Amino acid sequence: MALTNDVFLSQKYHILEEHSYNYELQDVKEPQLFRNFFDYTSIPKVAFNFRNVPLNCPEEIWITDTTFRDGQQSRSPYTAEQIVDLFKMLHKLGGPKGIVRQSEFFLYSEKDRKAVEMCQNLGYEFPEVTSWIRANEKDFQLVKSMGVKETGILVSCSDYHIFKKMNLTRKQALDKYLGIIKAALDAGIRPRCHFEDITRADYYGFVIPFANELKRLMDESGIPIKIRCCDTLGYGITYPGVSLPRSVQGIVYGLKHYAEIPSALIEWHGHNDFYKAVVNATTSWLYGASGVNCSLLGIGERTGNCPLEAMAIEYASIKGTTDGMDLSVITDIARYFEKELDYVIPPQTPFVGKNFNTTRAGIHADGLLKDEEIYNIFDTETILNRKASVAVDNYSGLAGIAYWFNAYFNLPEVNKVDKKDPIVAKMKELVDAEYAAGRTTAMSDYELKQFVKDLDMDFYRKLKYLSQN
Repeated sequence: MALTNDVFLSQKYHILEEHSYNYELQDVKEPQLFRNFFDYTSIPKVAFNFRNVPLNCPEEIWITDTTFRDGQQSRSPYTAEQIVDLFKMLHKLGGPKGIVRQSEFFLYSEKDRKAVEMCQNLGYEFPEVTSWIRANEKDFQLVKSMGVKETGILVSCSDYHIFKKMNLTRKQALDKYLGIIKAALDAGIRPRCHFEDITRADYYGFVIPFANELKRLMDESGIPIKIRCCDTLGYGITYPGVSLPRSVQGIVYGLKHYAEIPSALIEWHGHNDFYKAVVNATTSWLYGASGVNCSLLGIGERTGNCPLEAMAIEYASIKGTTDGMDLSVITDIARYFEKELDYVIPPQTPFVGKNFNTTRAGIHADGLLKDEEIYNIFDTETILNRKASVAVDNYSGLAGIAYWFNAYFNLPEVNKVDKKDPIVAKMKELVDAEYAAGRTTAMSDYELKQFVKDLDMDFYRKLKYLSQN
């Protein structure tokens, strides 16, 4: 049987594959706003078409960073020196394989350009310094003059943006975008096309036809063109059989299957408006995107971006290896934000919050005292340089106070305090008296330390000695 371009032997699956899909731009007169999902006066609806696509995780996946671009749009700007400090930590976290592959910057202010130059002068291969610009010739020249090889370009793809914000038709928007991208190619810059609001876009009527045009330009120029799938309002859904335009797996699969965009040029950028930023980013990896775009601590517009530290943990979870990442840097980053930037991290935030591996319940503390693994998610001391702890209050019990002794003074196994130790009972009497008098907050380490001194100064000195040796 003679094979054609539409029917060919798949090199991946070793069977015949049909690929006769040719989606053309649908230049509609009225915007497609998906009012059956998004009527605005009620919670956005989740609809299913019961179509599933295959898992297809790329051999290489990585994280890209937007802390100094999207992350700066929702907080006070970083100084150039702070950016350099955080950039160094991103480099250390990503390890020699560059799991944290790129970091994007603004270029508009003198401070931004100074920060870019300082980061470039570090000489790191990873993260690569990239930029984000307005789509005009002047900005392309700015990118080139800074020695930046890749830049993000905003190319909004939903009719909410094309019709309502830009007052264009789809054809006019497509022509405008292609002109901008050609200008970037002519300037020798790798374009990264930010498909804004992709989870409310007409997928087959605009997204895929646009991606097909980018694939054609890429083939003609020999310059890779990246597509960033921007879930601008966090509408992405990962449930099996969920329908487009909200299907994360469907969006990624279609770019690969219908537009033949390789995994290395597909990146997911999601917001956390519906608590789905992490699972959406992970799903994009599992279904074919190599890159997920994140910010440190998830800081970004409204509810924020996908937290970069969360995706470092997700990488290790689905790959079974850290691939050289130094996950203890996550703790260094959290401490830097708190101490140097005066940023308040909500205490229950996973991996970085003060209480993420702290227990208050006495029964849990009793479990920690017997075997930390019972109530700690993993060896947080080894992996994150964050020892499990207890917060002492009126619910902690003897076990909680005993665990506080051992954790606060970092006592070796042979010297650990048991919950039956008399000083633990005396401490509990003092703690109980605080709450009987109306206290509602947890005891601080300083207060507990003072209790120990008041009860037995010699014992305190012994604990202090053991903690230092």
